[in-house]
Amino acid sequence: MNVTISPSSVAGTARAPPSKSYTHRAILAAGYADGATVRDALWSADTRATARAVGLFGGDVDRGDDGRLEIDGFDGRPDVPADVVDCANSGTTMRLVTAAAALADGTTVLTGDESLRSRPQGPLLEALADLGAMADSTRGNGQAPLVVTGPLSGGEVSIPGDVSSQYITALLMAGAVTDEGISIDLETELKSAPYVDITLEVLDDFGVDARHTEDGFAVEGGQSYAPTGGEYAVPGDFSSISYPLAAGAIAADGEGIRIEGAHPSAQGDTAIVEIVERMGADVDWDRESGTIDVAAAPLAGIEVDVEDTPDLLPTIATLGAVADGDTKITNAEHVRYKETDRVSAMAEALGKMGVETTEERDSLTVHGGDSTLEGATVSGRDDHRIIMALALAGLAADGETTIEGADHVDVSFPGFFDLLEELGVALERRA
Repeated sequence: MNVTISPSSVAGTARAPPSKSYTHRAILAAGYADGATVRDALWSADTRATARAVGLFGGDVDRGDDGRLEIDGFDGRPDVPADVVDCANSGTTMRLVTAAAALADGTTVLTGDESLRSRPQGPLLEALADLGAMADSTRGNGQAPLVVTGPLSGGEVSIPGDVSSQYITALLMAGAVTDEGISIDLETELKSAPYVDITLEVLDDFGVDARHTEDGFAVEGGQSYAPTGGEYAVPGDFSSISYPLAAGAIAADGEGIRIEGAHPSAQGDTAIVEIVERMGADVDWDRESGTIDVAAAPLAGIEVDVEDTPDLLPTIATLGAVADGDTKITNAEHVRYKETDRVSAMAEALGKMGVETTEERDSLTVHGGDSTLEGATVSGRDDHRIIMALALAGLAADGETTIEGADHVDVSFPGFFDLLEELGVALERRA
C-alpha cells in the first residue's frame, strides 16, 4: 500500500497505543509462567510473532473480543517446536525466543523475513554456546536462520552491550527458569539501557527477581513466573506517542492535540516529551492523568543523544527538517541495525524532499534552516518507524508526499493512518 499525504493541520485527541516492548515481554513472560492474562496488549505483526512462538513452545495465546490475551504457558520448560519458528520482521521476537529455545531439550530452527535475516545475532549465539547450548547461524555469519539446541543450565557469561540490549533481555528472561541462573558481564558500555530497565520492571511484575550488578546483570535460577492476581496490564507506548506528539509540534492548529494514555514508565522514549519541548513546542505533560497537550510553535534545531533512545531517531530527524537551524542526532551507530539502516534511510528520504543532511557513522545532522521541505515520492524501506516519520514530514511539505510500502505500520501502530485522518490529515491510500 502507498499513502499520499497532503499538507494538513491537526487537532483533536489521540490515544497512545499499547507498548510494543512491554507486550513482547509480557507475552513471553506469560509463556514462561503456567499462564496469565495480558490486558491492553498491542496486537501487531511483531507481537503476533512472539505469540506464535509461545504456541510452538507448547503454550497457547487466545485473543478475546475485548483484546485480552489469555495465555496458557509452558511453565518454564518449552517443548521442542514441531515447526520452524518464523519471527517475520520482529527482531525482538528473534532475540527473546532464541534464548527460550535454548531451554528446550532438542533443536529449534528460527528464521524471519529478508530484513530480519540481515540483522546481527552473533553475540547472543556466542553467549548461549558459552552457557552450554549449541547455537549456530546456518550461514556462519551470525545472522538467521539460526539453529539452537538445548537445554542450557545457566552460569556466567560475558557479552557486548553496544550491539543490542535485547541480548541481555533474552538471557535474563530465560535465566530465571534455569537451574543455575545467569550472571551477565558487559564487555562494553550498554546501549539502549532503558529497554533492559523495562525488562527488569516486567520481570518484577511477574514475580521474578533480576538485578543490576557491578559489571552487568544477574538473575537467580529456579524461579517461577506468576503476575499478581494472574494478570498484567501493558502501559502506553512512548515510541508510538512520539508520532502524534511530533505531529502536534509540527502542524497543530490553535486547539492543539491531546494525547491520552501517556503514563510514566521505565521507557527511555519518554525523552521525546522533553525533546519536543526543547525544540520550542508548547507541551504540557500531566503525569498523574497520563495526558500530554501539545501545540505548534516555531521549532529550533538542537543536539540529541539517542544512545538510549534509538527508536526516536526518525521522529527527531523529521522535527529537524521543519526546525530552524541544525538538529544533530548523535550516538546513533546502533540505529543502523534495526529493520533497516535508519540513519541512511532518513538521510536519503529527507534528501528527496529537499532537506540537506550530513550523515556520519554515528550521527545524522539535519540542516533544517538551509532547506525547504518539498513533497516527493519516498520509500518507507519496509520499516514502520521510517514510514510514520515521513508521514509527519508530509504534513509540512510543499506539495504531496507519497510513501511507498506504507502498510508496514502494522508492525507497531496498526491504526496509525486512521488516527491521522481523525486528527484532520488529508491522505489517500492506494493498493
